[in-house]
Amino acid sequence: MITFKEAYGHVLDQSKAFGMATVPLNTAMGRVLAESVYADRDFPPFDRATKDGIVISYAAIEKGITQFGVEGVIPAGTAQTNLEEIHSCMEIMTGAVVPEGADTVIMYEDISIANGKAELKIKPIKGQNIHRKGTDERKGAMVLEANTKLSAAEIGVLASVGKAEVRVRKLPRITVLSTGNELVEVTETPLAHQIRKSNVHVLFAALSKEQIIPGQLHMLDNKRVIEEQLSHALRANDVLLLSGGVSKGKYDFIPEVLDILGVKKIFHRVLQRPGKPFWFGIHEALGTLIFSFPGNPVSTFANYHVYFKDWFNKSLGLPIPKIEVILKEDMAIGGKLTRFVRAKLHLEQGALTASLVRGNGSGDLTSLAKSDGFVRLDPEKDTYKKGMKVPFIPTRNIL
Repeated sequence: MITFKEAYGHVLDQSKAFGMATVPLNTAMGRVLAESVYADRDFPPFDRATKDGIVISYAAIEKGITQFGVEGVIPAGTAQTNLEEIHSCMEIMTGAVVPEGADTVIMYEDISIANGKAELKIKPIKGQNIHRKGTDERKGAMVLEANTKLSAAEIGVLASVGKAEVRVRKLPRITVLSTGNELVEVTETPLAHQIRKSNVHVLFAALSKEQIIPGQLHMLDNKRVIEEQLSHALRANDVLLLSGGVSKGKYDFIPEVLDILGVKKIFHRVLQRPGKPFWFGIHEALGTLIFSFPGNPVSTFANYHVYFKDWFNKSLGLPIPKIEVILKEDMAIGGKLTRFVRAKLHLEQGALTASLVRGNGSGDLTSLAKSDGFVRLDPEKDTYKKGMKVPFIPTRNIL
């Protein structure tokens, strides 16, 4: 049995890229850029008004002029015009091109207009209310860096530079597999000795947040059937996420079958709680990675977020989040196991604090809905005191 730190290191050592793909802009949300993106023009591409009002030449103000004849109206979306006379102005709308010969926009609230004349109420500042050409970015400037995860803000930038299609990191092909004769579908009414499937739905939902729609497969506790189904799944996927079948029970066939199928075991069993029976390996000829989690709901949930999420981020070139929180209470652990303890976060005086969520062991699925993630307590200390900072693994968006 190996330590958590050793197991975690082995998992990250197996990170790898899966190539690149081109996708339409409207499907790129949440994907990771595979190339840097550059401005195809200045931003903004012209001097643009930032207020509705009038536009003048400030030279008129310097000459003491405070009343201007209105030459016309400039709506957004029209080509640049000219301001003909220093004594004149033009009404201008937000987003419109500032006319040649003008350099200052005065909003309607600071003027009065009557009989074709605009009169100033207050003296303006030269150049006010104009977003100058190229002040955001110059043509050719990098606007998005490769390995950026795309949010709505980045989608807007891509649209503004004409990227109707986007080069992104390919996502791994993944199938989620569950085992066990006791599991039935969500739509079924279980008998007294049965339970509804939950782990596959948890993993499916978690992967959907990464823009991955995995395959799903359930295997009964029959070694021949498991071997046949796993053989096919290994050839068809980059990653398999298994739940169940890796402990020491007489029907836990997964490790034996994986060995028969030529999968190299990297480790089996980790000094941690929950998720001690975690099995991890690779089919070197096919390149398929296998994350085989224990079947208890909290074990599967914890191992996915502790190991798979960081492996996934590293494989896509994303940073691995490092979050620390302050304990709100003492926690005694003892022994040699790294503990992942369910916790609820609080924001107190600008700091993230964590209160522990009491659970009823690794099968207590409902406690996960009450927590925001896991605090990691390493076995170097017997007791973690209130006020200590500890690592935190989020399982939901925390900000």
